[in-house]
Amino acid sequence: MAGIIKVNQYQDFNGNTILTSDGSGNLTTQQILYPAFEAHSNTAQSLSDNTYAKVDLQIEILDTNNNFNSSRFTPTVPGQYYFEGQTFNMGSNNTSVRNIYVSIYKNGSQYKESRINFHGSEITFGTIQVSAILNMNGSSDYVELYAATDVTSGSASLREGTKANYFLGYRIGS
Repeated sequence: MAGIIKVNQYQDFNGNTILTSDGSGNLTTQQILYPAFEAHSNTAQSLSDNTYAKVDLQIEILDTNNNFNSSRFTPTVPGQYYFEGQTFNMGSNNTSVRNIYVSIYKNGSQYKESRINFHGSEITFGTIQVSAILNMNGSSDYVELYAATDVTSGSASLREGTKANYFLGYRIGS
């Protein structure tokens, strides 16, 4: 035996609307809160040779819950988050870059690192990416992007340029 239930609104036990119908089959769901951010740098950043430094990200492209500040993302909604970052590492002298590194730090400690070693064939510059899925508690956990460049001579830096250095993240579930 089949049954039919006719309603125009579903609510939870506290009276909050979960789902509504306009009577023509069009549904509207509650707002699902998925914090997200994307930021990039707009200036070059000097680095100490072969030493990690927090990447300066001055331009916010997206910050849905105002959780990104001072190159740090501190989500206020707990759950699993996807993070991705990229840096454009370079040396001041041609063919002086030996290694490039980028890392996602959680709560001030390195969580995941990507690195490229050019094995005696030094280059002028290179880009590198890192990504991770992290559980965030929604109160005190935070993430930052760090980078390092190892040069054989001259100075190390992160190159300026539109979105050459970026960091993004978003909640993927609880």
